[in-house]
Amino acid sequence: MKYLLSFFALAVVFSCTSQKTGSKYSKIEYEATPCFGFCPVFKMTINPDRTAVFEAEHFNFSDKPSKDEFSKPREGTFKGTIKTEDYNKLIGLLDGLEVKKLNDRYGERNITDLPTSYLRISFADGTTKNVEDYGKRGTQKLAEVYQFFENLRKNQQWTPVK
Repeated sequence: MKYLLSFFALAVVFSCTSQKTGSKYSKIEYEATPCFGFCPVFKMTINPDRTAVFEAEHFNFSDKPSKDEFSKPREGTFKGTIKTEDYNKLIGLLDGLEVKKLNDRYGERNITDLPTSYLRISFADGTTKNVEDYGKRGTQKLAEVYQFFENLRKNQQWTPVK
């Protein structure tokens, strides 16, 4: 009996430590600001357990946007769980970026009607990286990450937060 209890305790310890090998990202945030057109305006925060909050301002759900949407209230706050395959793809995209080596700022402000993207990454080691990209043209790999977030708005199950 003593050996059985010891074996059980050892199994519990190993299972707990093996589950702690989570993501190196403790929080992933993406924010897209307005332009002088119909650019989607939103902020999305994703946690390592794949839970997410989607704060939709304007132009996130309509396939035929109009300027009337500016007079409407914000679209709302939504919560959801990012699909496992999409979360893994996002992690792969971020790993390919070598986030910590990115510039803090991209873009030339000599054009005044472009949106800005903010990518804010919190790492499990306590460090952070913030990237501001005016015009969303920092690098090709960054543009892929931005497009991925744009797609998450429509290809996930979002539930309104009341």
